[in-house]
Amino acid sequence: MPIRIPNNLPAKQRLEQENIFVMPENRAVQQDIRALEVVVLNLMPNKIDTETQLMRLLGNTPLQINITLLTTASYESKNTSKEHLLNFYHTWDQIKHRKFDGLIITGAPIEQMPWEEVAYWKELAHILDWSKTHVWSCFFICWGAQAALHHFYGIEKYDLPEKKFGVFNHRRIKKDSILLRGFDEEFMVPVSRHTEVRKDEVEAVPDLDVLSESDESGLYIVRDKSTRRLYVFNHSEYEADSLKKEYDRDVAKNVPIEVPKNYYPNDDPAETPILCWRAHSNLLYNNWLNYYVYQSTPFDLDEID
Repeated sequence: MPIRIPNNLPAKQRLEQENIFVMPENRAVQQDIRALEVVVLNLMPNKIDTETQLMRLLGNTPLQINITLLTTASYESKNTSKEHLLNFYHTWDQIKHRKFDGLIITGAPIEQMPWEEVAYWKELAHILDWSKTHVWSCFFICWGAQAALHHFYGIEKYDLPEKKFGVFNHRRIKKDSILLRGFDEEFMVPVSRHTEVRKDEVEAVPDLDVLSESDESGLYIVRDKSTRRLYVFNHSEYEADSLKKEYDRDVAKNVPIEVPKNYYPNDDPAETPILCWRAHSNLLYNNWLNYYVYQSTPFDLDEID
């Protein structure tokens, strides 16, 4: 089944080249089917890259999905054109009357800022509160996961001595979790973080459950037992060259940065990075959409409360 996206979204051409089935809106409206409604709050600077990453994964399922792209009204992106935002994005005020099967909130390169200094913090808090009554299942990524945990449970983030940067080995903790169904015992995940959430503080909350972690990079996935919220602290959605782009950007700006670990062959930035996490990433998003959304969401979205 296809993923439904706006007719002229830049990601469409790239995804079609990869043989991912995307359906433009003008064709999708002719389909007599209850598609899943997923809203994506994209907080990343380069929104087109993030759109492509997420839609590649959401489009690799047997389900038809309607994507709604969301941006903040209280902060205007400096790295994505106004034309692109006007053509393809909504603000929360424009969609808050609607209900959705799924919500994804991305990371943002503001990890080391205090919560209250984030320009759109109040707006994000409203969206998180709204999600409790208007969204069936939520998938929070990196800073988005930290922010949601802080909002719902008061859990803090802590600066790391140095950026955790590279591709790290992870393992399943809850081996019977349906989210991790089909996962290998160990698998690789890209990590790019200046901060962390500590395991002991998560485990002190009865409603939270650690599903996966890494000895080297810490927590990866936390599940909310009382809701269908997932907190995913690392970047399973990244493309093969995403860490390379971050590394090259920092080198060009003379920002102190270590070569990402376990990424380049022989740790040589002149080499081509090896993509070793795509199978796990596809499985993660497939399992979320299947078990947390499709198999349990009400057919009538108005029944979400």
